[in-house]
Amino acid sequence: KRLGQSLMARDFDRQVAEIQIRCAVMNRYTALGTPMTMAVG
Repeated sequence: KRLGQSLMARDFDRQVAEIQIRCAVMNRYTALGTPMTMAVG
């Protein structure tokens, strides 16, 4: 599904669910791009 600026759903509850899904997808992409740092020594 595209992550455009407009919502596809018309019903308010479905819009809320759509926004939550978009946030989860964006958080996953952010987590994939964040380097993992570990203490050495």
